Amino acid sequence: MSINLIDSFKEFKSIKSIDFPTMIKVLEDVFRTLIRKKYSSDENFDIIVNANEGDLEIWRKREIVPDGEVEDDRFQITITEALEIENDYEIGEECYQRVHIMDFGRRAIMAARQTLISRILELEKDKVFKMYEDCVGDVIRGEVYQILKRELVVLDDETGVELLLPKSEMVRGDYFRKGDTLKAIIRKVDMRNSNPVILLSRTDNAFLEKLLEQEVPEIEDGLITVKRIVRVPGERAKVAVESYDDRIDPVGACVGMKGSRIYGIVRELRNENIDIINFTNNESLLIQRSLTPAKISSIDIDHSKNRASVFLKPEEISKAIGKKGINIKLASKLTGFTIDVYREGFEESDFDVELNEFKDEIEEWIIDELKSIGCDTARSVLALHKDELERRTDLEAETINEVLKILSAELEEGNEDEEE
Repeated sequence: MSINLIDSFKEFKSIKSIDFPTMIKVLEDVFRTLIRKKYSSDENFDIIVNANEGDLEIWRKREIVPDGEVEDDRFQITITEALEIENDYEIGEECYQRVHIMDFGRRAIMAARQTLISRILELEKDKVFKMYEDCVGDVIRGEVYQILKRELVVLDDETGVELLLPKSEMVRGDYFRKGDTLKAIIRKVDMRNSNPVILLSRTDNAFLEKLLEQEVPEIEDGLITVKRIVRVPGERAKVAVESYDDRIDPVGACVGMKGSRIYGIVRELRNENIDIINFTNNESLLIQRSLTPAKISSIDIDHSKNRASVFLKPEEISKAIGKKGINIKLASKLTGFTIDVYREGFEESDFDVELNEFKDEIEEWIIDELKSIGCDTARSVLALHKDELERRTDLEAETINEVLKILSAELEEGNEDEEE
């Protein structure tokens, strides 16, 4: 009465991440527990598993003693009982008796079955957790399986494991339907209520870096290094790259012939505008490159305040600032300097005032709007023409005129105090 485990425990069929030897070991542990409950000890029991057929046999081994001399029936058996099992046994030999699964009783078997299933599922969860923990930072391709309120459930194409892509980690413009295929980076692996939770991201800077690595062989080979990445996901990104081979143009290699390499990445990121620049330790040159596509006339760096004053022609200012101030914000993050933009020919005075100092005269939301385009001091606002301010912000012309009047008056007063 051997039992076919694969047929009896149908749950095994769905276990793909547990190797068969590990599964067999768990089976032995479960049945030894069953034996100890019924016979108080499993020391003299052998469990034999046929890995190919999935059959399990249990054999009980006891010493044969004369009738009436049994001291411990767990380890000894009388000659009369032994002969009933096999008719050629003799006193002093070891008697092997087959124990059938049904001998444990229906209730015990059902309990063992539940324990077995529980153990196998725990092993599977642990293996999934460890497998994906080693893959943090890797890009996966998966199919959208379910769309929830705050996240997408994605099935990994390689393993079939369910992964989660929070909507907060999706690029602006991302829209997926059930069955769609997407790429994302494995950002984090957690255990929640004893269940592994694999979190994905499409907004992480590392995702863009991995996409570049996949498209640019020179990065994968180590000939080009990605030094820095800053992003506003779905809007704009700036990537500083450096080549260790003078014969390789890192920017050209990343962009590809007629943009062939960068185009696929831009499309994957919902038309995110990606600026690739040459990295350099020359701070002035790095700032100049980071403000692309604007052309800089001159730069004045104040290392004590970690600020850089950039002077441009009037038509270049809007390019430097960018839509909603994104370009100048990313340039500041990339270089590590606070960048102030001025019109070429504008003589910068030592006296300036932070916009936050005007909260008593100018409403806070107006100040925030000015900051959103990269203006955080009075002079940085006055450096822009009012038409440019009106175009780049949601402020009305009347409001802008009032703000310019307040800022100008404050600076004039400040300059007069310094001259005195």
